[in-house]
Amino acid sequence: SLLSIQWAPLRIPLHRRLETLAAFYYSASFLAFGVLASLLLVYLLFTRVCCVSLVYFGWMIWDWNACDRGGHPSTWVRSWTVWKYFRDYFPITLVKTCDLPPGKNYLLGYHPHGIMCAGAFGNFATEGTGFSELFPNIRPHLLVLKGQFRFPIHRDLLLSAGICASTPKSIDFILGAKQQDKGNAAVLVVGGAIEVLDAHPGSYRLYLSRRKGFVRKALQHGASLVPVLSFGENELFVQASNPEGTLLRRCQAWLTRRLGFAPPIFHGRGVFQYSYGWLPFRKPVVTVVGAPLEVAKIEEPSDEEVDALHERYTSALSRLFEDHKDLYAAPGAQLCIA
Repeated sequence: SLLSIQWAPLRIPLHRRLETLAAFYYSASFLAFGVLASLLLVYLLFTRVCCVSLVYFGWMIWDWNACDRGGHPSTWVRSWTVWKYFRDYFPITLVKTCDLPPGKNYLLGYHPHGIMCAGAFGNFATEGTGFSELFPNIRPHLLVLKGQFRFPIHRDLLLSAGICASTPKSIDFILGAKQQDKGNAAVLVVGGAIEVLDAHPGSYRLYLSRRKGFVRKALQHGASLVPVLSFGENELFVQASNPEGTLLRRCQAWLTRRLGFAPPIFHGRGVFQYSYGWLPFRKPVVTVVGAPLEVAKIEEPSDEEVDALHERYTSALSRLFEDHKDLYAAPGAQLCIA
């Protein structure tokens, strides 16, 4: 260490460097790639190659609603070698507890959100952890904020990974309102933006009690509900202390309501040192996919039917945590449903 900073050794195996580079790419794309790509295309408008930007913007306008129509999933993009290095950086592991038969559609609820949803991305937007081998003939679509698709180039990378917008229209399309094929899986980070503010190491505080819209969608389409729990997702960054009722937390909650996304104050590690930066720490993330809950199709479900299924889902998620916490969670970890 030097100046209270723990520096990385100079001699590190090449595969470790490549893993760090993969994590850097993910963090940079999550935090800044969309903005930088937008600035680049605007700059090109004032150069001799302005036609590049004009053609791209024309394509972007024509393809504007793709995020609500299943995206443009590419097996090639999902299988890039960089995702295997990204997986090994932490590492990320996908644990299967039950088969998902391809003859139906699924709505997977992912918990917790964490700071950057690294586990959700690594498992369901790439083949880094072998999703297609564990769940053959199931096509996963990770759902994210629709604003992510307003950034040029960045949106195309998301769409090619099968990522779609977390909107009712998008969920309707994936689960079959606009298509008859089965084997589709919408992966929704149920806690949403507000859950980011509780992404502290050791915490399993999940925002679920009032989140019932996804349950209603499952009923409307007869899609099986699948609880998914990631152990270690909240260990990847250190967030500033922000207990409920503090000025910082009130400001963050206000900004979340206004902006649609949470503004956490956090840090991880850097490329050449381990003390500060925006790269996640090298901590294992184990994502456990629970057993599907069979759901009868009800096009106009009542509030009582939604509440009953929501209670079943909450109980299944709690059992999933209790069954696996001794293997993957820190001693004394407790699940808190908020």
